[in-house]
Amino acid sequence: MFINYKIVFNIIGIVIFFLGLLMCFPGIYAFIVNSYDATGIFIASGSSVIFGAMLFYFTKSENKSIGKREGYLIVSLAWIFTSLVCAAPYIFAGACSQYVNAFFESISGLTTTGATIFTDIEALPQGILLWRSMTQWIGGMGIIVLTVAIFPLLGIGGVELFVAESPGPTSNKIHPRIKETAKRLWLLYVCITLILIVVLFLEGMTAYDALNHGLTTIATGGFSTKNASIAHFTSPLIQYTIIFFMFLAGTNYSLIYAGVKGKFSKVWASDEFKAYVFFVCITVFMITLSIYNTTDRGLESSFRAAAFQIISIITTTGFVSADYTSWHPSTTMFFFFLLFAGGCAGSTAGGIKFIRHLVFAKNSFLEFKRLLHPNSLIRIRIDGNLVAPKILTHVLVFLLIYLIIFFLGTFVMSFILVDFEQPLLSAAGSVATSLGNVGPAIGQLGPVDNFAQVPAAGKCVLAFIMLLGRLELFSILILFTPYFWRIN
Repeated sequence: MFINYKIVFNIIGIVIFFLGLLMCFPGIYAFIVNSYDATGIFIASGSSVIFGAMLFYFTKSENKSIGKREGYLIVSLAWIFTSLVCAAPYIFAGACSQYVNAFFESISGLTTTGATIFTDIEALPQGILLWRSMTQWIGGMGIIVLTVAIFPLLGIGGVELFVAESPGPTSNKIHPRIKETAKRLWLLYVCITLILIVVLFLEGMTAYDALNHGLTTIATGGFSTKNASIAHFTSPLIQYTIIFFMFLAGTNYSLIYAGVKGKFSKVWASDEFKAYVFFVCITVFMITLSIYNTTDRGLESSFRAAAFQIISIITTTGFVSADYTSWHPSTTMFFFFLLFAGGCAGSTAGGIKFIRHLVFAKNSFLEFKRLLHPNSLIRIRIDGNLVAPKILTHVLVFLLIYLIIFFLGTFVMSFILVDFEQPLLSAAGSVATSLGNVGPAIGQLGPVDNFAQVPAAGKCVLAFIMLLGRLELFSILILFTPYFWRIN
């Protein structure tokens, strides 16, 4: 079957068009506060709207059916094109002089990684800072899921797109119709974001800071308007608020929806959620004791620092309230391992996801039982349901490919970062944090550093790795297989 390239680029045109419209908001804000970046943002916005409209117009087709191949192409190419387009405001507003830096910042925002090339964030104009935050908020739930909600108006179905975009190995839907699923996901997403913005404002943040941090917290992105990130805000109340909402944003949105509807038994019936809660509690307890015993922090301060940094890394938000690499060498290594955790499937968090860790752990444990009872049929259960062999294979292959990409990426980046004082440590940290869409790493790319010093080649490699991680490997890697392009 031939690939319908017209519908692929037609939909990409729609996405770019709406991105151009969204660029108007930081432009309008910049104009209101008389910021010099307003003109550049408006130029980028107008260019994107025109380009998107032309791409949509010249790729019209009567055949609007979307198959699996078209779905994967749309998801992959849409993220690449939108990353290229979202870099435009940085260039036109003069925030970046090199396009590779603008592209890195753009893809870091859209993939909600939060790694930045800016050395002085507070010196950036407010319109650009708002656009940075918006890219993370847009990418948090996925550009394609946003667009799925309006596809019915265009006579286009979006089921294949949701399957390709939706994070995690599960395909649970809040509502059987994809249109309703997208709408309810976004309604929940918007409502939680608005609640957090209001709460942060009432707790003492300026309206501008509350808006930006509300957008990036719920997106589990980590971009901040301050050089010191959340460490700038010394209020324990603000930090505890962000801790709670980071944890919430790392939870499966279908469970959040069930909780909102009062179905708490369904929430606690989730094995993944229980593993998520248990792991967070145990690790926070351990690191609290470590910080308390190895630093001069008090018990409450140790607990708050541990809870903030652990939840920030696990949910791949990447906010910083303290430099965890300064606590103890063992703590630094522990946080490096946390880069491979990830939040829950169906959340805005990146990483491997707890459901995969759970399936792998259960299967590994049962393998010992199979050795003792080789003739028995021993199957894994998640949430009381048997895990199909196909899903088990998918999880194991995902973990294997994830590790292969990590080691290959580290190998490549160790050559690129050869001039660093700690090239291997920095290379491993940069790849782990990019693949997991976390943000801060270790070595010379730790929580108080940035990626400005990474050479252009390294930024391109890490940008590709960020995209691989955000689209959960297969959506991109399938394009490199001969099976995808075969006609029959």
